[in-house]
Amino acid sequence: MSTATASVATTAAPRYAKQLASHLGRRSEIREIGEDIAIVLTVGECRLHSTETALEMTATAATEDDLQTVTKVVGSHLERFGQRNELTVTWNFEK
Repeated sequence: MSTATASVATTAAPRYAKQLASHLGRRSEIREIGEDIAIVLTVGECRLHSTETALEMTATAATEDDLQTVTKVVGSHLERFGQRNELTVTWNFEK
């Protein structure tokens, strides 16, 4: 299993998590796990955890190629939604 994490600084983390889930939920399964949200894509999933200062994201997939797809999809959508607030997603890939 391949994993990548990202922490995006924002005070509106719950709003962005909800927006991502709503938008990506049209073609993906959305699961609520406690206070977290999991976006389940066909190639992997991304778990979203909101804090007061950041949106913490953990992406997992069976292969590194699939992980690249998950991070690209979730990261690009979040950056587009947060463009006005200059959100930037930087993924840290675990070896």
